[in-house]
Amino acid sequence: MADATLVRDFDPLATGSAARRVRSKALVYALLTLFAAFYLLPIGIVLLNSFRELPDIARTGFFAVPETLTLQPWREALTSFCLAGACEGIRPFYLNSILMAVPATIISTAFGLLNGYILSMWRFRGSEWVFGFVTLGVFLPAQMTLLPWAYVLGNAGLTNTIWGLILIHTVQGLAFTTLFCRNYFVNIPDDLIKAARIDGAGFWRIFRKIVLPLSPPIVIVTVIWQFTGIWNDFLYGVVFSSGDRQPITSALIALTAGATSVRHHNVEAAATILAAIPPLLIYLFGGKYFVRGLTQGAVK
Repeated sequence: MADATLVRDFDPLATGSAARRVRSKALVYALLTLFAAFYLLPIGIVLLNSFRELPDIARTGFFAVPETLTLQPWREALTSFCLAGACEGIRPFYLNSILMAVPATIISTAFGLLNGYILSMWRFRGSEWVFGFVTLGVFLPAQMTLLPWAYVLGNAGLTNTIWGLILIHTVQGLAFTTLFCRNYFVNIPDDLIKAARIDGAGFWRIFRKIVLPLSPPIVIVTVIWQFTGIWNDFLYGVVFSSGDRQPITSALIALTAGATSVRHHNVEAAATILAAIPPLLIYLFGGKYFVRGLTQGAVK
């Protein structure tokens, strides 16, 4: 009787199916690991060379295990390497990027919240057309805006200034922030807004007391999106700034172009990693909130 029960409970089809699932999962993880290693290989090479001495790189090349490790390239890249006529490293340009990215991110996010609020809850005749024209900026190549921005900055006296770059990134970012916020706010129940209006709440009170408390997910999305895009921007920094007014991305090009006889590959590698740290930290600590904010707005 016990043998019959064992035979009945043993299901070869179920066992084979479980084995196939294990093999399939192992194959998927192996492929993902391979792709991740391939994707991270360039970053790993740059990071490794940033700790090597220049004679070691010159003797063995980039793809070699370092004989010794040193922090000197990092100190030199940050404080003493000669760049754009000054021997202060990338520190001034790092500060330029911070002074540019932080205000532009805050201002564009604030205007995006306000635009999204108006276009989703205070609709007027032609509001859909306004929304369409605003979001048209999402699809316009940045190169198309260079000549108009040159005219605007020249007439406003903001050429080669941090304020000029802040203005550019604020306006250019409005298309994305308005799109994100408007599509998020349309999912807020209309009954909630109607009840607030019946209670006597006006435009700004509804925005402060109802909309903003419901907005942290989309605020996180827009902040991460804007800060990363502004920090990593190269085109506007190269075209509309020069000298000690350049952001870090433009300064990195000057770092490599300024070399004459000897290329300091280890210093260049360290400077590249230093420039990439802020957006990497943003995605490291805020990546899950970025995905959560997008999906939360999609399924509300």
